[in-house]
Amino acid sequence: MKKLWGGRFQKSPEKWVDEFGASIEFDQELVEEDIEGSLAHVKMLSKCGIIEQNEAEAIEGGLHALLKKAKNGELSFSSEYEDIHLNLEKLLIDEIGPTGGKLHTGRSRNDQVATDMHLYLRKHTKLIIKEIQELQHILIKKAEKNVETILPGYTHLQRAQPISFAHHLLAYFWMLQRDKERMEESLKRIGLSPLGCGALAGTTFPIDREYSAELLGFDGIYENSLDGVSDRDFILEFLANSSIMMMHLSRFCEEIILWCSEEFKFVELDDTYATGSSMMPQKKNPDMAELIRGKTGRTYGSLMSLLTIMKGMPLAYNKDLQEDKEGMFDTVQTVHGSLKIFAGMIDTMTVNEEKMHQSTKEDFSNATELADYLAKRGMPFREAHEVVGKLVYQCIEKKVYLKDLSLEEYQNASLLFEENLYDELDPHQAVARRISEGGTGFAKVKEAIVKAKKLVDEKEVLDLKTL
Repeated sequence: MKKLWGGRFQKSPEKWVDEFGASIEFDQELVEEDIEGSLAHVKMLSKCGIIEQNEAEAIEGGLHALLKKAKNGELSFSSEYEDIHLNLEKLLIDEIGPTGGKLHTGRSRNDQVATDMHLYLRKHTKLIIKEIQELQHILIKKAEKNVETILPGYTHLQRAQPISFAHHLLAYFWMLQRDKERMEESLKRIGLSPLGCGALAGTTFPIDREYSAELLGFDGIYENSLDGVSDRDFILEFLANSSIMMMHLSRFCEEIILWCSEEFKFVELDDTYATGSSMMPQKKNPDMAELIRGKTGRTYGSLMSLLTIMKGMPLAYNKDLQEDKEGMFDTVQTVHGSLKIFAGMIDTMTVNEEKMHQSTKEDFSNATELADYLAKRGMPFREAHEVVGKLVYQCIEKKVYLKDLSLEEYQNASLLFEENLYDELDPHQAVARRISEGGTGFAKVKEAIVKAKKLVDEKEVLDLKTL
């Protein structure tokens, strides 16, 4: 079979070589974007008088016919034509005749594939932004119901201080807010058009790159043709942003997995997001949380793979760049799936308020309250820290908690202690007193929820105008 680029060649590669070099198995994912880019390109060719009006109309008609077939799953592709671009060009020629070959005028597969990936990532990045916002809404809704639900806060996975569960949930809201902002910021780079850069040096045809960029909804064009066809920074940025976001989801998953355990019992997942054991009938495993945690490594792998591919890449296009797509496609699918699963998992999760609260009464997470109590009465905090530390040790020796010590025992440690110290030890009061900005005090958490709702609702209105 003669290749569409085969004029210079006297021999055709063997089938297994074709299959090794082909990308159609995965880059057919770009079929709609490739046709979208071609429709803009042919309109530009006609506008600039590079092809005749009737030729442009025939090509456009053929492309629309292929697009309809693609959406209906009626197109068949072959590794003999290597990639999505040559497959579609062959199908277009079959559809309308030799005129279809004029579509490639003033264009290379190098700028064509780059354009496809810009279009693909723009679409999916905007969808991911919406999915992040949906998860943020769910976190806000859950937080509103749990402002005064108290659980132990941890450092080093050791109980540290009691906090509001809503405050804990909102920590992830703000992580996701940064993730969303990174995705939004990346649209500036994704929104550049490489179409018309040619193979590497532009073209001799009098094309109008700004016009084709405008037709495709891009914000501008690459100013350098070498850069335009070889740049994959926009994919690296997407993979990096996705990796950070997946890391945030993974951290949350780790906590959910712990909270579901018999040792914590802080939450229970809906049956939809859990599985059982084939051997142990009592088991309810948080498999979806574990999968998201695991898929985070998969996303990291895609980032590291492309970074490694790009590090030794001379200008301009090289066949190595064929390896830029599978990791991008896989990450897009992983992120979409993870956000959707996570939203449902949190929305349907049952919170065991009583168990959380009880846990704060059976530990020493109120020790800081005592140190602050002494500091407010004039004792240097470092000295107060030591006094309370000794009291904690005393409790450990007696197998009791701070609330169980008598006033006499407290006053033996310091005469600054008075009867009202027991109010300070109450976990609910300990949380309520945290009045600093960004703190876990109930009043501050309520303010934070108002801020979060306003931020997401306003941004949602803006985003709907741009999607």
